[in-house]
Amino acid sequence: MRPSWDEYFMEVARTVATRATCPRASVGAVLVREHRILTTGYNGAPSRVAHCTEVGCEMVGAHCVRAVHAEANAIVQGALHGVSLDASTAYTTHQPCVHCSKLMISAGVARIVYASPYPDPFAQMLLGEAGVALVHFESLEGVRAGSFR
Repeated sequence: MRPSWDEYFMEVARTVATRATCPRASVGAVLVREHRILTTGYNGAPSRVAHCTEVGCEMVGAHCVRAVHAEANAIVQGALHGVSLDASTAYTTHQPCVHCSKLMISAGVARIVYASPYPDPFAQMLLGEAGVALVHFESLEGVRAGSFR
């Protein structure tokens, strides 16, 4: 059976996540508009900086500060290449944190579809206030049970 667009782009996000270089979590993001991929991102160190897989994670509290989040890397890719993300949909393997949520609001992302929950009430409040749809992938109509991991 042919996958829905949501299934297709979520599978792309999962594939992008396989490039992640922070062993704490493999996260992928794909930003799409009108069924076309605009940018992708995975969590890892900034360009020209050693990756966690090479030198280890730099922990502050419970967070690795060496890695840039997947969503932020996808937004940076758009900025570097002059790609507008206005009115796009973000497909992410994990629900975005508050920092990535703020970046996506500012970049004009209209809808976020995520696979794994990472509940952050403040992020959810900001997204709601900004009118950004936050959708759990498993709740989408047309997603086949057990499909696409």
